[in-house]
Amino acid sequence: MEEQRILAINPGSTSTKIAVFRNDEALFVKNIKHANEELAKFENITDQFAFRKDIIIKELKDAEIDIKAITAVVGRGGLVKPIESGVYEVNDALKADLKKGVLGEHASNLGGLIADDIAKELEGARAFIADPVVVDELQDVARISGHPKFSRLSIFHALNQKAIARTYAKSIGKNYEDINVIVAHLGGGISVGAHKEGKVIDVNNALDGEGAFSPERSGTLPNGQLAKMCFSGEYTIDDIKKMIKGEGGLVAHLGTNDAYEVECRAKDGDEKAKLVQDAMSYQVAKEIGAMSAVLKGKVDGILITGGIAHGKIVVDYIKDMVQHIAEVKVYPGEDEMKALAMNGLMVLKGEVDTKEYV
Repeated sequence: MEEQRILAINPGSTSTKIAVFRNDEALFVKNIKHANEELAKFENITDQFAFRKDIIIKELKDAEIDIKAITAVVGRGGLVKPIESGVYEVNDALKADLKKGVLGEHASNLGGLIADDIAKELEGARAFIADPVVVDELQDVARISGHPKFSRLSIFHALNQKAIARTYAKSIGKNYEDINVIVAHLGGGISVGAHKEGKVIDVNNALDGEGAFSPERSGTLPNGQLAKMCFSGEYTIDDIKKMIKGEGGLVAHLGTNDAYEVECRAKDGDEKAKLVQDAMSYQVAKEIGAMSAVLKGKVDGILITGGIAHGKIVVDYIKDMVQHIAEVKVYPGEDEMKALAMNGLMVLKGEVDTKEYV
């Protein structure tokens, strides 16, 4: 196979992860941390564009990476319009919506913008995004909420969920498009998706308000209590938003977003830490059970992934509740950099076609 060099870029709220692959081999991986004071001077996420791009180029040069040899740059997709799963070549329409942040501001919006800018400076290089968090393959019945003023949205860890589902399919000698699996991504946010023959037909909105609570997010809350709090006069809308995302979940209950720390506290006899950890695991298992109903019980496997999947106590709790449904396989961590690069490689090898963002 002709050698391809792929640069993957994944901007996060306080870091920028970059990796260079030679075909499917990682040559260089770096997690660049950004101090709060560095980012505080920027009013908007898009204002960080030049700052983050310059750091990426510097890190590549310091690592003696031949930037001119790069044939594709794949950025983490941001909060653009809901789109089908796949690889999208960066175009003017995509860049415009990444700059706007049509579904909100997030550092991942910079991924495609930086990828395009770097690729333009390299002869023959192409820029892509792949499986952003707004991938939307919901069946119509799953979109309906209990009131017509509210619609259920598909916002989840699409990149990692899809990559893990494909990995599992390959391990059992099948194509992703031929199996039904439930994927639970356990990280700073938690998403549980029902994958039916290559489509995620139902999934919780992991960003701001559905499903299990997580290290930083409150998940589904009692509506009546939330409504009273909103109109109590004690909280601003920003206060409420922070309760839902950023300062909810483990942070609210235990003062930390570190699931490993919570596990250690529980092991050391902290009864509150154990109860809250069990409650999070319990809610994940309930979501998995719900998704098994979505798939009408035809489930080839239940896949647990994300950083919290390293925690044996959490995983065992979930397994105990759901292993009667299907085989449970655990894929700890989230190799999103490889997932980004492999999506780019599939395009360069002609295994998949790019999709057009309009």
